[in-house]
Amino acid sequence: MAKHVAVLMGGWSAEREVSLRSGKACADALARVGYRVTAVDAGRDVATVLSGLKPDVALNVLHGRPGEDGTLQGVLEILGIPYSHSGVLASALAMQKDYAKAHFRAAGIPVAEDMVVSRIEAAKTHLMAPPYVIKPIAEGSSVGVFIVTEQHPHPPQELYRDDWAFGETVMIERYIPGKELTCAVLGDRALDVIEIVPTTQFYDYEAKYAAGGSQHVLPAQILPNVYQEVRRLALAAHGALGCRGVSRADFRYDDRGTGNLVCLEINTQPGMTETSLVPELAAYAGITFDELVRWMVEDASINR
Repeated sequence: MAKHVAVLMGGWSAEREVSLRSGKACADALARVGYRVTAVDAGRDVATVLSGLKPDVALNVLHGRPGEDGTLQGVLEILGIPYSHSGVLASALAMQKDYAKAHFRAAGIPVAEDMVVSRIEAAKTHLMAPPYVIKPIAEGSSVGVFIVTEQHPHPPQELYRDDWAFGETVMIERYIPGKELTCAVLGDRALDVIEIVPTTQFYDYEAKYAAGGSQHVLPAQILPNVYQEVRRLALAAHGALGCRGVSRADFRYDDRGTGNLVCLEINTQPGMTETSLVPELAAYAGITFDELVRWMVEDASINR
């Protein structure tokens, strides 16, 4: 009897559309390799839906809340449904950038200087000498991010907006010039390193880390010792938060100045479309998309 997998996707976060694309790609792959698949667009009634479905496994492909912050993981624990990716605590820690960085610091993983303030305080005046980055404390990295440079006389005034959707607290973080690098971890194995090269200079407030505005260089063109250090740190970050299954750590590397290498964050629910970073890294390691998704299902458990 084929294992019944509920692929959880969609949700109501700012990253809903990417999650739907990730979910469809994963559901199609699982069907190809012989699982019985039910696609679930996770709404507020997700516990009721899953109680009725009684799947053998939940493949969690939600991005942002509630799939990435530990709350959905808690529901799955209560229902006794084995699930993919990280558990309750690791998910909650990784989503909260200041808590994650505290754990990274404790584990000796280098991070950028930062401060956590209210969005109103951040909008009033430069609290750190530019260049610096303003980012929501608990959103996916693609939303609500501003890079403030010396050319900006004051912080982004969008922070004052009544319809600001990214929480009342923000992180102000030292901007590290140079390369943006990312490395995926699969279980206890660090994969290779991609450099993400933006096709636009995101010095404008409006220019967030826009999807599609970048090309991927694999393997990243960096010194071999730095390459191996990124892989080591990705595995260390995964371990420091107690992550499980697949994760992806993002770094900045100042290759022309200080040589600074810092870990920005760890994504416990990285994108899983066929063109996303983790499937690209897996393919480079000789793991097909179908094999990757099957591995994630077979790795599923409770008490993660």
